[in-house]
Amino acid sequence: MTTALRLSNINKRYGDVSALLDINLKINDGEFFSLLGPSGSGKTTCLKVIAGFEIPDTGEINLFGEDVSSIPPFNRDVNTVFQDYALFPHMNVKDNVAYSLKIKKTPKDKQEQLIEEILSTVKLHGYEQRKPSELSGGQRQRVALARSLINKPKVLLLDEPLGALDLKLREQMQIELKNLQRQFQITFIYVTHDQQEAMSMSDRIAIFNEGRVEQIDTPNNIYNKPKTAFVADFIGTTSIISKSDSLKYFNYDSSFSLRPEFIFINSNENYDFNIEAQISDVQYQGSFYKILFKLNDLALTSYLYPKTNQNLDLSLGKNYKLSWDKTNITNLNE
Repeated sequence: MTTALRLSNINKRYGDVSALLDINLKINDGEFFSLLGPSGSGKTTCLKVIAGFEIPDTGEINLFGEDVSSIPPFNRDVNTVFQDYALFPHMNVKDNVAYSLKIKKTPKDKQEQLIEEILSTVKLHGYEQRKPSELSGGQRQRVALARSLINKPKVLLLDEPLGALDLKLREQMQIELKNLQRQFQITFIYVTHDQQEAMSMSDRIAIFNEGRVEQIDTPNNIYNKPKTAFVADFIGTTSIISKSDSLKYFNYDSSFSLRPEFIFINSNENYDFNIEAQISDVQYQGSFYKILFKLNDLALTSYLYPKTNQNLDLSLGKNYKLSWDKTNITNLNE
């Protein structure tokens, strides 16, 4: 498989702050790869380094076999889509999309052909003469995508492109983005702090935390096989059991994470782990209840699905037996 991008030992500091610490990434050609993490984790700085907007203090950036570490942004075969769209407000849709073609002095007839094709692809045919101010947020984002894709870059960088959209439109655009990526068959490198967004679209994800990469893996493995407590806690809902609590309550010599769907309430079946705990909170989630349990300093979260016909008293302070199997826990690196 062809490697689209390789980052080797990338470090970046701003004064006393280490924004990137020994970053090593290998991203495949045609992959939808997400950089996921909380604010300040280093993911956007990493994207800027790839684009050439920031120069790393140390390390190498390799794009399809070429060292581009010292090459300026406009000479790298990558384009960037920003959260604020970065459209020219005085230009109409057609002129915004055609901007890079004009800079490259693409023949006029070829420009017209490419513009028509890309606007049709992003469902903006008939919007050519509208200004950005006359478009919805989703339409402006499609213009930004069209402008970035029209010259078919080898890599498309996307910096939280859906962050300004409402939930329903964001979910719709997630589907459209993935379809565009499949259609163009180019590498997408996508920055987001939204776990659901990254999990639903990505082939693989790099989890950033305090300038470091905690784990690189598929969404399935990130969820089901987190390597650290940070990854387990950052992705979805989980119960993190420290090594001391694990020894104290279960005589198990490792810290571990446990997803709520694997904790069974008041079950008569035989399981490897059993404990009695008290309901401390109940949260209605529509199709299920999220139930928080406490036993001294130990906290556990389970889900209860009404359709299971499990008729339980969910009063606060009620005690129940909680059970799970060893196969459903994930040991964590200390």
